[in-house]
Amino acid sequence: MSLTTVVSTVLLSLLLQPSLCQTPMNMLIVFGERDTSILSLLNEAVPQAEKSFGEDIITVHISTVSVDRTDVVASFQKVCAALYKGVSIILDMTWTGWERLQILADENGIIYKRGDCSINAYVQAIDDLLMLKNATDVGLIFEDERELNQSLYYLIGNSIIRLVVIDEFTEKTVSRIRSMRPSPSYYAIYATANKMEDLFRTAVQGGLVRRDGIWNLVFTDNNYKDFKYVNGEMQLNVSITILSMKLNVCCRLLNEPSCSCPPDFQIFSHYFKRLIGLLVNMMSDLQKSGISVEPKSGKCSAENQTQASNVTSEAFNKNLLAKLGGNDTFEYWSDKAMITYKAEIEFETLENGMLEPLATWTRQTKIKEVEGKKIVSARRFFRIGTTPSIPWMMPMMDPKTNKQMRNEHGREMWEGYCIDFIKKLSEEMQFDYDLVIPQDRQFGKKLPNGQWDGLIGDLAKGETDIVIAALTMTSEREEVIDFVAPYFEQSGILIVMRKPVRKPSLFKFMTVLKVEVWLSIVGALTLTGIMIWILDKYSPYSARNNKQLYPYPCREFTLKESFWFALTSFTPQGGGEAPKALSSRTLVAAYWLFVVLMLATFTANLAAFLTVERMQSPVQSLEQLARQSRINYTVQANYTVHQYFMNMKNAEDKLYTVWKEITLNSTSDQVEYRVWDYPIKEQYGHILQAITQVGPVKTDEEGFRKVIESENAEFAFIHDSSVIKYEVTRNCNLTEVGEVFAEQPYAIAVQQGSHLQEEISRRILDLQKDRYFETLAAKYWNQTLRAQCVNSDDNEGITLESLGGVFIATLFGLALAMVTLAGEVIYYRKRKDPQKEKRKDKKKSKVTDKEKMMIQKMASKLQIKPAPTNPFLEKSMNPPRISHISVYPRNFPFKE
Repeated sequence: MSLTTVVSTVLLSLLLQPSLCQTPMNMLIVFGERDTSILSLLNEAVPQAEKSFGEDIITVHISTVSVDRTDVVASFQKVCAALYKGVSIILDMTWTGWERLQILADENGIIYKRGDCSINAYVQAIDDLLMLKNATDVGLIFEDERELNQSLYYLIGNSIIRLVVIDEFTEKTVSRIRSMRPSPSYYAIYATANKMEDLFRTAVQGGLVRRDGIWNLVFTDNNYKDFKYVNGEMQLNVSITILSMKLNVCCRLLNEPSCSCPPDFQIFSHYFKRLIGLLVNMMSDLQKSGISVEPKSGKCSAENQTQASNVTSEAFNKNLLAKLGGNDTFEYWSDKAMITYKAEIEFETLENGMLEPLATWTRQTKIKEVEGKKIVSARRFFRIGTTPSIPWMMPMMDPKTNKQMRNEHGREMWEGYCIDFIKKLSEEMQFDYDLVIPQDRQFGKKLPNGQWDGLIGDLAKGETDIVIAALTMTSEREEVIDFVAPYFEQSGILIVMRKPVRKPSLFKFMTVLKVEVWLSIVGALTLTGIMIWILDKYSPYSARNNKQLYPYPCREFTLKESFWFALTSFTPQGGGEAPKALSSRTLVAAYWLFVVLMLATFTANLAAFLTVERMQSPVQSLEQLARQSRINYTVQANYTVHQYFMNMKNAEDKLYTVWKEITLNSTSDQVEYRVWDYPIKEQYGHILQAITQVGPVKTDEEGFRKVIESENAEFAFIHDSSVIKYEVTRNCNLTEVGEVFAEQPYAIAVQQGSHLQEEISRRILDLQKDRYFETLAAKYWNQTLRAQCVNSDDNEGITLESLGGVFIATLFGLALAMVTLAGEVIYYRKRKDPQKEKRKDKKKSKVTDKEKMMIQKMASKLQIKPAPTNPFLEKSMNPPRISHISVYPRNFPFKE
């Protein structure tokens, strides 16, 4: 053999040695049709793994099958075709694993392993967190549809929480979520930091972020510190939970002991590269240990249904467990044949712009709380239905603008009995709530189609969870909802009227009699005075015309004196000396009878007039209101009070129909029934007819306004007793009429079969034991406010406003007397001239002569000598001799 031939043979053997020593290994990778990024990763991962771990012992050949879950048969045929060509190991990268493929691999003695290409670690962490919080439902928001599908495959098979999944989170989606009943208790967003900004901003602007501890933001990358709410660029008024992968997971996948994770780091790409390297390394170790890793041809037929003995697979699993036992990058789940990375997720609470560690999570330990921290359930959330009704729910008004106030979220603010009750109940039961007011702001009535509107309709349809309002318990309502016993307040129907306005009049006593009566009295007085003057002047038996019979001075009834007599006869002092003639005395007797009767009439009418003035209401019950026609009355349209009268009217009509049928039926036993003696009333029919004529008011404010405008108490409003009592305590002009009738309890309503019924019932019993409702009632029905009203009850005395005119008349009389006195003095001084004095002396002398003649006549008759007058006038009068006679005490003539 020549030297050239030998050299050529050696070179050829050296060139052929690697290919002759390397064992081929066929790896079948099965993945979902949407995970096409695996193909690009393979182009980089396989050569790198072959170079790093192949050690020139094996050569790696990759075959891939894309699985279409809508056509599993075709995908399985592709797998069978690849299996027929020969496969050393199968790597299943589908989201949930292909159980049929695993069985096929076991039957053919081929190694089968699963990889993790989903965000299952994050999904498991959220699921464990929600289970720890006793959550029943959650709304999941994803960055794209791919992650949504990955999570669904896991959650459907492993979670018991009710799910609401959303892949396109827009304003339209927010509206759908807000109208969802029941709304989710918790929310979770899965996204990268950049996409998280947009998704969370949409939630905030949509008004979904309003409660503490219900929002969980899951960052699928390591850039969560760039989040604006984390770095302090924006602030939240609620607390949220931040979930992110720990930094050491990134370093492990980068195969670096310590690192700063790059911004573009992707967990899956680095995990997949490390996984391919691990599998190549394991197959290389098997080959070096003498266990062949050459491809095996498999069949998909069902001829061999028993598991084939596979030394290679057993050795691979044994070496894999040994290798991963102390590994800090991978972990192996033998029951699932899955190799995944060691995920460590950190829980942090973001509150007031500050991040605080809360807990950590791994697949082995699950959630481990940080020392000093406790994961607690978020407060429950209920939609509470209520509607404005005084004093149960009233708008909170701004005293400066007199407009309804709004909170920081722009929602209307309310106050009242029910609002305080809701706040107290939320504290006792630990829940948050939203107030839901029906569009029509009504309690609800049954529609012709059998449905309900208002509060009842919202509760029956699930729009609300609880109703806390001035809602009465009725059997008709209990057909669609449940009422919680015991009730928290009692109410009924009451009548309210205005107190009659007392028009102040100083001369009110003059209004007791009509003007024509006063004129008649003046006419009678004038006529009587004239008649007395005429009778005294022309009667032959009067003192004026009969001097012989009445020689002593008598009252001369001139025209002026006659009027004075007639006027003073109205006084208790009397008119003085009466005329002497019989005719005049007859007239005076008749006139005195007239005076007595008029004084008695005036006194009685004045007393009755002042008594009626102090009466609070002309009616005292519903029956009296129905029997009269002067006072109009009405109710609020479509309110329970209106419905009550309609129902009672229908009951009366029904009774009347039955009564009429029995009465007109000749075959019935009339003696037994005696129906003609039974009183069939039509009271409520008359009441409803009167209400219809007046017209029901649209709101209770309108009803109270009409009552207040009726100053003469000629309008009544029939309404809920609680509302009326509240208004009466706040308005001194209003008064309650009669007693409360048609009493019904107010109770909380829940959906039929609701689990809240028993819990709320226990809380109400506790509040009743603590006398909470009595305190609440005293707050809104504050009777002490009535003390500020002017006292106008029946015990009040007659005021100066009513009888002040009497004093004015007296003062007027005094003033008139003084004016008259001044006139008399002036008149007297003007007449004091000489001529007048002479005439006066002549008149006096004439009068003296007449008196002398009269005295002489009387003396002649009585035989009495007249006393000398001249000597008395000429002589000075001596002091009379007076002897004092002892009258008492007096000595007795004898002693005992």
